[in-house]
Amino acid sequence: MPTGHVMMAITLDGFVARKDHSLDWLMKQKTADEDHGFVEFLEKIDVIVMGSGSFRTVLSFEAWPYEKPVVVLSSVLTNDDVPSELADKVEVTNLSPENLMTEMERRGWPRVYVDGGAIVQSFLKLGLIDDFKLAIVPILLGDGIRLFGDLPSDVDLELIDTKAFPSGLVELRYKVS
Repeated sequence: MPTGHVMMAITLDGFVARKDHSLDWLMKQKTADEDHGFVEFLEKIDVIVMGSGSFRTVLSFEAWPYEKPVVVLSSVLTNDDVPSELADKVEVTNLSPENLMTEMERRGWPRVYVDGGAIVQSFLKLGLIDDFKLAIVPILLGDGIRLFGDLPSDVDLELIDTKAFPSGLVELRYKVS
């Protein structure tokens, strides 16, 4: 079975985006001269899975940031919602997380980058996340989209590594036990 991996920036109070999916808080951080390892992380990934909110946010960027295949997990969007210039890079599916991971295995994609608050929550609830690399950004929003929501049971984590950056950002790496 493929493994799910998360790398996300979150606020100190646990949000990955504002309620409208905006990342303006992240864009104003003074971290441009710091290497947080995103390129290295992506090199070890076979496919990116994200929800429709994350997909719409990424579409608003100046340029499409991914070379890896992207699968958008959505019950609302279809492949007709993918811009034609991304048709060979992005597909939309309404498969369940379990069935999606089975499909990733069938395609020979063993390492899945799981991106987006709701998608991470659904994969975590089903035990489909192997590890987290979280960049804790020194800002409090007070409200927004949480990375972690209600869980049916405790999720034990093993701390693998920590790293502090001059900007105040702190990186935490956890393995799901």
